[in-house]
Amino acid sequence: MAPDKGRRKFILVVFCFLFLFCEVYGASPDLTNVFSSKHTNNWAVIVCTSRFWFNYRHVANSLAIYRSVKRLGIPDSHIILMLADDMACNARNPRPGTVFSNANQQTNVYGDDVEVDYRGYEVTVENFIRVITGRLPASVPRSKRLLSDDRSNILVYMTGHGGDGFLKFQDSEEISSIELADAFEQMWQKQRYHEIFFMVDTCQAQSMHQEFYSPNILAVGSSKVGEDSLSHHSDPEIGVYVVDRYTYYVLQFLERVEPNSRVTIDELFQYTTPRLVHSTPSTRTDLFPRETQEILVTDFFGSVRNIELSNSTKLLIHESKHKVEHQNKPIPRPLRSLDNFPSEPEAVSEHFTFKFSSSFFCLLSLVLGAMGIHFYNLSVTL
Repeated sequence: MAPDKGRRKFILVVFCFLFLFCEVYGASPDLTNVFSSKHTNNWAVIVCTSRFWFNYRHVANSLAIYRSVKRLGIPDSHIILMLADDMACNARNPRPGTVFSNANQQTNVYGDDVEVDYRGYEVTVENFIRVITGRLPASVPRSKRLLSDDRSNILVYMTGHGGDGFLKFQDSEEISSIELADAFEQMWQKQRYHEIFFMVDTCQAQSMHQEFYSPNILAVGSSKVGEDSLSHHSDPEIGVYVVDRYTYYVLQFLERVEPNSRVTIDELFQYTTPRLVHSTPSTRTDLFPRETQEILVTDFFGSVRNIELSNSTKLLIHESKHKVEHQNKPIPRPLRSLDNFPSEPEAVSEHFTFKFSSSFFCLLSLVLGAMGIHFYNLSVTL
């Protein structure tokens, strides 16, 4: 019986190794092509451009989207939240410190851990463009910067009052669709994004993405040119409308999404119908390289879980150059700004990104267990 038991154990190990090999290498010789999206980090820029109490719903729109992306995994360090007014502390608020976007005040979307990066009169067209293009003064802290790169997927959500080709900021200035398109082009030229999903909830929202010309941008607006975007419901205690229709149904859809869901952007587009929204949502897909059926909602509303591997050692310090340059050199003064930090040395070889599935680790555990190897005494050098 002992030889049969050993043979079965050997067959199990061989089978598991073959399965793992097929899972990792079978899809494509190039591991970077295994997944449709090749980004390694996610960011969100959420902007409410309206102030005054009667625009309560625009602040609630933004905070509800903020809450959703945090729930799906994007941390505060990767979210830029811009609110043109502070409804939570407004004197007219019957429940100070709260903001609600749902019926019967079920969920306080302001919460206890909200981090507003730009508030009140800091929310301007200039600051918005400076944030997304990275042209901020050295005095601006890292927490208020969009520190994205050419492998970043960025969700840009904007809400407020708009018209044909413009979105108002603070009822005092406007950003035009051409200015927004040019800002995205600057981002592309400066390698500040891999893909952008632009969502705007305003009247005549389609006009805000008609001028886009940069690659890898997917856009959706709550209404077509000539249409108004409507609010959804009011709260009798608060006394104003608390959410817009398009954002309300986007949030309703997102509540069904989990961080590991395979729900696609196409399903989101199909869900937000004119019958629900009472306007005609408009999409722009011609600049985007993938079909909407291939784009996961979590590609933009969630946080990627990638493991970055290297096929050789990455030199963190060029030792010989370091010795030559720093020999007999006085101790440098403290750095005064972020711009003075030394750049990271170039990698010796190219890196590739790969997402390991849960089945990979489960089968790996089975294989190691069958071989009598356990994680607590396993030491692997890559």
